[in-house]
Amino acid sequence: MSLILEQVSLRVDGQTHIHPTDLALAERGFNVLLGTTLAGKTSLMRLMAGLVKPSGGRVLFRGRDVTGQPVQRRNVSMVYQQFINYPNLTVFENIASPLRVAGLSRAAIAARVDPVADLLRLTPLLGRRPAELSGGQQQRCAMARALVKDADLVLLDEPLANLDYKLREELREELPRLFADRDCTVVYATTEPTEALLLGGHTAALVEGRVAQFGPTGAVYREPVDAHTATVFSDPPMNMVDVRKRGDSFELPGGLRWPLPQALTSIADGDFRFGVRAHHVRPAAAGSDPAATVQGKVMVAEISGSESMIHFEAMSRPWVALAPGVHAFEPGQELPFEVQLENGMLFDGDGRRLVVVQAGPAS
Repeated sequence: MSLILEQVSLRVDGQTHIHPTDLALAERGFNVLLGTTLAGKTSLMRLMAGLVKPSGGRVLFRGRDVTGQPVQRRNVSMVYQQFINYPNLTVFENIASPLRVAGLSRAAIAARVDPVADLLRLTPLLGRRPAELSGGQQQRCAMARALVKDADLVLLDEPLANLDYKLREELREELPRLFADRDCTVVYATTEPTEALLLGGHTAALVEGRVAQFGPTGAVYREPVDAHTATVFSDPPMNMVDVRKRGDSFELPGGLRWPLPQALTSIADGDFRFGVRAHHVRPAAAGSDPAATVQGKVMVAEISGSESMIHFEAMSRPWVALAPGVHAFEPGQELPFEVQLENGMLFDGDGRRLVVVQAGPAS
């Protein structure tokens, strides 16, 4: 492990931004920080970079204690969602600036700048200045400047958020390949579970300044340790419902009963929370007899490509279903929804996951 945080914490004006955190990041592949806004992603990256000193704990990089070492003495590149460029320099000069500081020759600079500019679709813009660029183009310029530097630690703080959808999708695929052969540690912060899954590597799920879980991205998605992690790693939000296990069934609000999945037969009777992701809830097909259904009133239906996201109300709480195909449902329409219990997760009263009944694919 190349970057290790040992009980690192951060307090600002009496407020805890990062609780004592232990984290060991992999040197190869992406390390993703996944969490909602204000979960602590940027604060954690600033601690890693040396932009702020921790209130407690140590930061080790490649075996050296760098806790008190300022960012100027570290070989770090960082890209924020809010782009920063030198307004008096051309795009080429902006990208090349760290290489000029390092004393590289003109030929060596061109050899490093050109492929990165091509990757980020900046080649036709190399002679322009930032004021002549759109916001997305300026963000790409800032990204290219960070990527062209041969940094030991690369920190990417929601770098694709301001880009158009098509370019964002392309770069999500290209970025892991770009760093595959580099001798550096890459940390990527995002609020989007889908982005974490596409980037792969390892993911740390952050909740209110705490790392709730860290591990291979697919494993964290399929086997969250608690309800917080499951919620962070679900988009649309995970559907949660209070259940009472009695014998071979779940009792739900309103007198509804669901048959108990086979994997849960050994669980003692009691009160729990049952969670199921949106793509495991869908309108019940006509004539079918699913094991578990819930009657819902449609609030709104959104069509996205070949899928339909259906927001509905059931048992006095909001639910979300994600169904393949285009479905035209009207607000206020009532219909049964099938709940795929075999793909659900069971949590105790403290939010700890007891059993993953059968984790579905990372989709």
